[in-house]
Amino acid sequence: MNHDAYRTLRVSRNDGVAHVTIDNPPINVLGVAVMTDLRRLLTTLADDDTVRVIVFDSADPDFFLAHVDMTLTPEDLAGLMADLPEHVNVFQAVGEQLRHQPQVTIVKLAGKARGGGAEFVVAADMAFAAIGRAGLGQIEALMGIVPGGGATQYLTERVGRNRALEVVLGADLLDAETAERYGWVNRALPAHELDEFVDRLAHNIAALPDGVVAAAKHAIIPSDHADGLARENDAWAGLVFRSVTAQLMSAGLARGAQTRDGEQDFEGLLRGLGG
Repeated sequence: MNHDAYRTLRVSRNDGVAHVTIDNPPINVLGVAVMTDLRRLLTTLADDDTVRVIVFDSADPDFFLAHVDMTLTPEDLAGLMADLPEHVNVFQAVGEQLRHQPQVTIVKLAGKARGGGAEFVVAADMAFAAIGRAGLGQIEALMGIVPGGGATQYLTERVGRNRALEVVLGADLLDAETAERYGWVNRALPAHELDEFVDRLAHNIAALPDGVVAAAKHAIIPSDHADGLARENDAWAGLVFRSVTAQLMSAGLARGAQTRDGEQDFEGLLRGLGG
Protein backbone atom coordinates (compact mmCIF):
# COMPACT_ATOMS: atom_id res chain seq x y z
CA MET A 1 0.00 0.00 0.00
CA ASN A 2 1.47 3.32 -1.09
CA HIS A 3 2.14 5.72 1.79
CA ASP A 4 1.85 8.64 -0.62
CA ALA A 5 -1.82 7.83 -1.20
CA TYR A 6 -2.70 9.49 2.14
CA ARG A 7 -1.81 12.95 3.40
CA THR A 8 -2.23 12.21 7.11
CA LEU A 9 -1.74 8.47 7.46
CA ARG A 10 1.26 6.16 7.26
CA VAL A 11 0.18 2.69 6.22
CA SER A 12 2.10 -0.57 6.16
CA ARG A 13 1.21 -4.28 6.08
CA ASN A 14 2.71 -7.32 7.72
CA ASP A 15 1.28 -10.85 7.73
CA GLY A 16 -2.38 -9.92 7.50
CA VAL A 17 -2.14 -6.83 9.73
CA ALA A 18 -2.42 -3.28 8.41
CA HIS A 19 -0.65 -0.77 10.65
CA VAL A 20 -2.05 2.75 10.33
CA THR A 21 -0.22 5.63 11.99
CA ILE A 22 -2.07 8.95 12.20
CA ASP A 23 0.31 11.81 11.40
CA ASN A 24 -1.30 15.26 11.23
CA PRO A 25 0.96 17.79 13.01
CA PRO A 26 1.02 19.69 15.21
CA ILE A 27 -1.41 17.75 17.45
CA ASN A 28 -3.35 15.35 15.20
CA VAL A 29 -6.60 17.31 15.07
CA LEU A 30 -9.44 15.46 13.38
CA GLY A 31 -9.88 17.68 10.37
CA VAL A 32 -11.10 17.22 6.81
CA ALA A 33 -7.85 15.68 5.60
CA VAL A 34 -7.79 13.06 8.37
CA MET A 35 -11.47 12.17 7.98
CA THR A 36 -11.08 11.94 4.20
CA ASP A 37 -8.02 9.71 4.51
CA LEU A 38 -9.62 7.47 7.13
CA ARG A 39 -12.79 6.93 5.14
CA ARG A 40 -10.85 6.23 1.95
CA LEU A 41 -8.51 3.84 3.74
CA LEU A 42 -11.36 1.92 5.37
CA THR A 43 -13.19 1.69 2.04
CA THR A 44 -10.07 0.36 0.32
CA LEU A 45 -9.31 -2.19 3.03
CA ALA A 46 -12.92 -3.40 3.23
CA ASP A 47 -12.42 -5.18 -0.10
CA ASP A 48 -8.98 -6.55 0.78
CA ASP A 49 -9.27 -10.09 2.11
CA THR A 50 -5.51 -10.30 2.70
CA VAL A 51 -5.91 -7.94 5.68
CA ARG A 52 -7.65 -9.31 8.76
CA VAL A 53 -6.66 -6.76 11.41
CA ILE A 54 -6.15 -2.99 11.31
CA VAL A 55 -4.11 -1.39 14.11
CA PHE A 56 -4.28 2.38 14.57
CA ASP A 57 -1.66 4.37 16.46
CA SER A 58 -0.19 7.87 16.35
CA ALA A 59 3.05 9.45 15.20
CA ASP A 60 2.67 11.91 18.10
CA PRO A 61 3.55 10.55 21.55
CA ASP A 62 1.22 13.03 23.28
CA PHE A 63 -1.87 12.98 21.04
CA PHE A 64 -3.67 10.12 19.32
CA LEU A 65 -6.44 12.31 17.86
CA ALA A 66 -6.69 15.59 19.71
CA HIS A 67 -10.35 16.35 18.79
CA VAL A 68 -12.29 17.74 15.83
CA ASP A 69 -10.64 20.78 14.27
CA MET A 70 -12.27 23.79 15.94
CA THR A 71 -11.74 25.97 12.86
CA LEU A 72 -13.92 23.86 10.54
CA THR A 73 -16.74 25.57 8.65
CA PRO A 74 -19.71 24.01 6.84
CA GLU A 75 -17.96 24.89 3.59
CA ASP A 76 -14.91 22.89 4.66
CA LEU A 77 -17.10 19.82 5.18
CA ALA A 78 -18.95 20.04 1.86
CA GLY A 79 -16.77 17.44 0.17
CA LEU A 80 -17.28 14.90 2.93
CA MET A 81 -21.03 15.50 2.92
CA ALA A 82 -21.34 14.54 -0.74
CA ASP A 83 -21.23 10.78 -0.13
CA LEU A 84 -22.53 10.39 3.41
CA PRO A 85 -24.27 7.18 4.41
CA GLU A 86 -27.98 7.62 5.04
CA HIS A 87 -29.10 9.32 8.26
CA VAL A 88 -25.66 10.16 9.72
CA ASN A 89 -23.64 13.36 9.84
CA VAL A 90 -20.03 13.82 8.70
CA PHE A 91 -18.53 12.92 12.06
CA GLN A 92 -20.82 9.98 12.76
CA ALA A 93 -19.97 8.55 9.34
CA VAL A 94 -16.36 7.94 10.39
CA GLY A 95 -17.38 6.01 13.48
CA GLU A 96 -20.07 4.01 11.71
CA GLN A 97 -17.68 3.00 8.95
CA LEU A 98 -15.12 1.91 11.53
CA ARG A 99 -17.72 -0.04 13.54
CA HIS A 100 -18.85 -1.97 10.45
CA GLN A 101 -15.40 -2.66 9.02
CA PRO A 102 -14.98 -6.35 8.11
CA GLN A 103 -11.51 -6.44 9.65
CA VAL A 104 -10.86 -6.40 13.38
CA THR A 105 -9.97 -2.82 14.32
CA ILE A 106 -7.67 -2.06 17.25
CA VAL A 107 -6.59 1.29 18.69
CA LYS A 108 -3.20 1.48 20.39
CA LEU A 109 -3.67 4.53 22.61
CA ALA A 110 -0.45 6.01 23.92
CA GLY A 111 -1.53 9.66 24.05
CA LYS A 112 -4.63 11.80 24.50
CA ALA A 113 -7.88 11.48 22.55
CA ARG A 114 -10.66 13.97 23.14
CA GLY A 115 -13.97 14.77 21.47
CA GLY A 116 -14.04 13.25 18.00
CA GLY A 117 -10.75 11.51 18.72
CA ALA A 118 -12.25 9.76 21.74
CA GLU A 119 -15.26 8.82 19.60
CA PHE A 120 -12.93 7.14 17.13
CA VAL A 121 -11.41 5.11 19.97
CA VAL A 122 -14.78 3.88 21.23
CA ALA A 123 -15.93 3.03 17.69
CA ALA A 124 -13.05 0.58 17.19
CA ASP A 125 -13.54 -3.10 18.01
CA MET A 126 -10.85 -2.96 20.70
CA ALA A 127 -8.66 -0.34 22.38
CA PHE A 128 -5.64 -0.68 24.66
CA ALA A 129 -4.25 2.27 26.61
CA ALA A 130 -0.83 3.11 28.03
CA ILE A 131 -0.82 3.78 31.77
CA GLY A 132 0.55 7.22 32.59
CA ARG A 133 0.30 8.45 29.01
CA ALA A 134 -3.16 7.80 27.59
CA GLY A 135 -6.18 9.99 28.26
CA LEU A 136 -9.77 10.00 27.01
CA GLY A 137 -12.33 12.77 27.29
CA GLN A 138 -15.51 14.11 25.78
CA ILE A 139 -15.00 17.86 26.16
CA GLU A 140 -17.85 19.10 23.97
CA ALA A 141 -20.00 20.33 26.87
CA LEU A 142 -17.31 22.87 27.73
CA MET A 143 -17.81 24.35 24.26
CA GLY A 144 -21.56 24.61 24.72
CA ILE A 145 -22.43 21.52 22.67
CA VAL A 146 -22.82 17.75 23.06
CA PRO A 147 -20.88 15.03 21.24
CA GLY A 148 -21.97 14.71 17.63
CA GLY A 149 -19.81 11.86 16.35
CA GLY A 150 -21.42 8.87 18.02
CA ALA A 151 -20.21 9.12 21.61
CA THR A 152 -23.65 9.38 23.17
CA GLN A 153 -24.54 5.99 21.69
CA TYR A 154 -21.23 4.11 21.62
CA LEU A 155 -20.26 5.18 25.14
CA THR A 156 -23.63 4.32 26.62
CA GLU A 157 -23.31 0.83 25.15
CA ARG A 158 -19.78 0.43 26.54
CA VAL A 159 -19.93 2.02 29.98
CA GLY A 160 -23.65 2.36 30.84
CA ARG A 161 -25.94 5.37 30.91
CA ASN A 162 -24.78 6.70 34.29
CA ARG A 163 -21.11 6.71 33.37
CA ALA A 164 -21.83 8.04 29.88
CA LEU A 165 -23.59 11.01 31.48
CA GLU A 166 -20.60 11.48 33.80
CA VAL A 167 -18.20 11.47 30.85
CA VAL A 168 -20.29 13.79 28.66
CA LEU A 169 -21.34 16.30 31.33
CA GLY A 170 -18.34 15.99 33.65
CA ALA A 171 -16.07 16.66 30.66
CA ASP A 172 -12.94 15.44 32.45
CA LEU A 173 -9.95 13.60 31.01
CA LEU A 174 -10.01 9.96 32.12
CA ASP A 175 -6.71 8.19 32.64
CA ALA A 176 -6.02 4.72 31.25
CA GLU A 177 -6.88 2.85 34.46
CA THR A 178 -10.22 4.65 34.87
CA ALA A 179 -11.06 4.12 31.20
CA GLU A 180 -10.39 0.40 31.64
CA ARG A 181 -12.49 0.19 34.80
CA TYR A 182 -15.39 1.94 33.05
CA GLY A 183 -15.11 -0.25 29.96
CA TRP A 184 -14.09 2.51 27.55
CA VAL A 185 -10.94 0.52 26.67
CA ASN A 186 -10.22 -3.20 26.88
CA ARG A 187 -7.13 -2.91 29.04
CA ALA A 188 -4.75 -0.40 30.58
CA LEU A 189 -1.17 -1.60 30.18
CA PRO A 190 2.23 -0.34 31.31
CA ALA A 191 3.44 1.96 28.55
CA HIS A 192 6.51 -0.16 27.83
CA GLU A 193 4.30 -3.24 27.26
CA LEU A 194 1.69 -1.65 24.97
CA ASP A 195 3.41 -2.18 21.61
CA GLU A 196 4.35 -5.79 22.27
CA PHE A 197 0.90 -6.71 23.61
CA VAL A 198 -1.07 -5.15 20.75
CA ASP A 199 1.29 -6.48 18.08
CA ARG A 200 1.08 -10.00 19.51
CA LEU A 201 -2.72 -9.87 19.71
CA ALA A 202 -3.08 -8.47 16.19
CA HIS A 203 -0.81 -11.09 14.65
CA ASN A 204 -2.42 -13.91 16.62
CA ILE A 205 -5.82 -12.85 15.27
CA ALA A 206 -4.48 -12.49 11.72
CA ALA A 207 -2.98 -15.99 11.90
CA LEU A 208 -6.28 -17.71 12.74
CA PRO A 209 -7.62 -20.24 10.21
CA ASP A 210 -9.50 -18.89 7.21
CA GLY A 211 -13.03 -17.79 7.97
CA VAL A 212 -12.69 -17.44 11.75
CA VAL A 213 -12.40 -13.65 11.88
CA ALA A 214 -15.25 -13.19 9.40
CA ALA A 215 -17.45 -15.63 11.31
CA ALA A 216 -16.77 -13.94 14.64
CA LYS A 217 -17.55 -10.50 13.26
CA HIS A 218 -20.69 -11.89 11.63
CA ALA A 219 -21.85 -13.37 14.93
CA ILE A 220 -20.78 -10.53 17.24
CA ILE A 221 -22.37 -7.66 15.38
CA PRO A 222 -22.29 -3.97 16.34
CA SER A 223 -25.54 -2.66 17.77
CA ASP A 224 -27.84 -0.70 15.50
CA HIS A 225 -27.73 2.88 16.77
CA ALA A 226 -29.60 4.48 13.85
CA ASP A 227 -32.33 6.03 15.99
CA GLY A 228 -29.89 7.12 18.67
CA LEU A 229 -27.52 8.68 16.16
CA ALA A 230 -30.40 10.67 14.72
CA ARG A 231 -31.27 11.93 18.21
CA GLU A 232 -27.61 12.75 18.84
CA ASN A 233 -27.34 14.68 15.58
CA ASP A 234 -30.49 16.66 16.42
CA ALA A 235 -29.13 17.49 19.88
CA TRP A 236 -25.70 18.48 18.50
CA ALA A 237 -27.07 20.50 15.59
CA GLY A 238 -29.40 22.37 17.93
CA LEU A 239 -26.40 23.69 19.86
CA VAL A 240 -23.44 23.93 17.50
CA PHE A 241 -24.65 26.93 15.49
CA ARG A 242 -25.50 29.14 18.48
CA SER A 243 -23.50 32.34 18.89
CA VAL A 244 -22.36 31.30 22.36
CA THR A 245 -20.75 28.18 20.88
CA ALA A 246 -18.87 30.24 18.31
CA GLN A 247 -17.73 32.61 21.04
CA LEU A 248 -16.46 29.80 23.24
CA MET A 249 -14.55 28.19 20.39
CA SER A 250 -13.03 31.48 19.30
CA ALA A 251 -12.01 32.27 22.87
CA GLY A 252 -10.54 28.79 23.24
CA LEU A 253 -8.45 29.19 20.11
CA ALA A 254 -7.25 32.59 21.35
CA ARG A 255 -6.22 31.02 24.68
CA GLY A 256 -4.13 28.28 23.03
CA ALA A 257 -6.48 25.56 21.86
CA GLN A 258 -4.92 23.44 19.11
CA THR A 259 -1.41 24.31 20.28
CA ARG A 260 0.77 21.75 22.04
CA ASP A 261 0.96 23.74 25.26
CA GLY A 262 -2.72 24.64 25.36
CA GLU A 263 -3.85 21.09 24.71
CA GLN A 264 -1.95 19.54 27.61
CA ASP A 265 -4.73 20.67 29.96
CA PHE A 266 -7.43 21.39 27.41
CA GLU A 267 -10.20 20.90 29.95
CA GLY A 268 -8.65 23.52 32.23
CA LEU A 269 -8.22 25.90 29.33
CA LEU A 270 -11.89 25.61 28.38
CA ARG A 271 -13.14 25.89 31.95
CA GLY A 272 -11.11 29.08 32.29
CA LEU A 273 -13.07 30.77 29.51
CA GLY A 274 -15.80 31.74 31.92
CA GLY A 275 -13.41 33.49 34.22
